[in-house]
Amino acid sequence: MISIVIPIHNEEPAILPLYDRLTAVMERVKKTYEIIFVDDASTDLSFELLANLVETDNRLKVIRLRRNFGQTAALSAGFDEAQGSVVISLDGDLQHDPDDIPALLAKIEEGYDIASGWRKNRLDNTLTRKIPSRIANWLMAKASGVELRDFGTTFKAYRAEILKDVNLYGELHRFIPALASFYGARVAEVPIRNSPRMGGGSHYGLGRTFSVLFDILTIKFLLTYFTRPMHFFGKIGLLGTVSGGLILSYLLVFKLLGNEIMVHHGPLMMAGALLLLTGVMMFSTGFLGEILMRTYFESQGRRIYAVREIRSRKEPQVKDGAR
Repeated sequence: MISIVIPIHNEEPAILPLYDRLTAVMERVKKTYEIIFVDDASTDLSFELLANLVETDNRLKVIRLRRNFGQTAALSAGFDEAQGSVVISLDGDLQHDPDDIPALLAKIEEGYDIASGWRKNRLDNTLTRKIPSRIANWLMAKASGVELRDFGTTFKAYRAEILKDVNLYGELHRFIPALASFYGARVAEVPIRNSPRMGGGSHYGLGRTFSVLFDILTIKFLLTYFTRPMHFFGKIGLLGTVSGGLILSYLLVFKLLGNEIMVHHGPLMMAGALLLLTGVMMFSTGFLGEILMRTYFESQGRRIYAVREIRSRKEPQVKDGAR
């Protein structure tokens, strides 16, 4: 079965047209499906429209969150409820064309774990959206090693088992392919159409673009140092400890020769002490990170690896009495 997850927030004008186009496309696909709308505490009539639709279609499910938790949380709620072996996510403002769903499914059927949409011809403002997006996508590709040109779009198809390995927090929904690459997910990019919004305003702006830079740093750390935090903090700690130790050792010799340290090298002594203290703090942070990482995996029974498949050669069974 295919599960289609759609987070919405105040998308009243788009809901009925989106539902009609989705059902028309899925009828052509000829696969069993379910549609899951996640209402992220809309203040318009979005939920009321969805509640009426549920009464007419048993393939439709609506989740209403208690407050506005954000798109990542809404997607996570939909993923948790999804029953399909393939999960498709898309926005509820009709900027994602449901007619592109078969192209995403085709990539999954080719053997890929994630089919990610690529808005090849974006309709957004060049200065406030296109240029910052290209820079962020380039940085994300370099940080994660996943060569995608459009991390930001929600329009993606996933094998359900891939989503089980990814926990979403903050605004990390756009980086699921990068997070899934930690477990060896195979990712393909599919060109999709980018349609204009039917109504309302975008929930994203130039200010949101800057926060993506912090997410990129988070992803880089998680992918490179998540299972070995001491390798990150230890390097900084070693640099600080050695630098501070050398400075203080020099000043000690200087003092033993009868010189006045505070008169000649007061600032240098302060710098040496701060470097040494910083190094010790970084080592301590690394040790704590190692303990937390082990606690995380061992307490939850999580694995640091993911198995794609297991094959073995079965020996022919010998019946009792056979020679």
